[in-house]
Amino acid sequence: MTCAGRPVPGRWGIGIVASVNNDSSILRTAPNFRDLGGYPTEDGRRIRRGMLFRADALSRLDEEDLATLERLGLRLMIDLRTVFEREREADRVPAGAEHVVLDVQGNHRTGGDLAAMFSDTERARELLADNGAERFMHEVNRTLVGADDARSAYRELVERAAEGPLPLVFHCSAGKDRTGWGAVILLTLLGVPRQTVVEDYLASNSRLSAATAWMLELIQGRGIDPEEVRPMLEVRTSYLETAFAEVERLHGSFDDYVLSGLRVKPETVEALRERLLEPAA
Repeated sequence: MTCAGRPVPGRWGIGIVASVNNDSSILRTAPNFRDLGGYPTEDGRRIRRGMLFRADALSRLDEEDLATLERLGLRLMIDLRTVFEREREADRVPAGAEHVVLDVQGNHRTGGDLAAMFSDTERARELLADNGAERFMHEVNRTLVGADDARSAYRELVERAAEGPLPLVFHCSAGKDRTGWGAVILLTLLGVPRQTVVEDYLASNSRLSAATAWMLELIQGRGIDPEEVRPMLEVRTSYLETAFAEVERLHGSFDDYVLSGLRVKPETVEALRERLLEPAA
């Protein structure tokens, strides 16, 4: 799968990119499940394959896909979802894997039960009025950077990747926003170039295209304009620019965000790199 188009750099050098590195399908019932291994780093190394995975919902895995996770030797499943989502659809955990909840949104209003919201047509129309869906997504991305719940959860995600059992997978429901920012943090700490990080972020759109089309059709059937909802179902470069702008506003730089925002110790970052990067040639 690819995200093709002409590069259009933004404030952070973010633009549409030409291709996606890890574009193979691994799980039929979780299309946004993918290996973060194989990406090259700025110092010429590569992330080890088969150690670090990102994903969408893992509650609807069929038996074949559950068996695939067992063959991968998965030892840790990290669930970034809210209590609403976890109670409605519990993860299917492969044998031998530990399950850990790191709720990045907690009780913040951006972490509400969106499925329930769209079942209430009037409430949905109020939220969506005047380009409300796009405003909501920008708020989500600022929250993922600045909220206490998010900082605590992402710190532990980094620490577990550096020191916990591997292989691991971290996921939310669509695997695009909460999981997307988690992947941005890990890939950046591992030294992956910014443009490649953005490429990985945007890959969710093509991987989730079938689910997005189904959701838009369902929403239209409830009397809601699907185009008003589309911004919630996609990742966009502008969302990521908002997250990076919030990093700069609150901390001045990504390094300071990691150190003073997430409170990740430098030795943890070093352990992460030592563990997940292939030896230099």
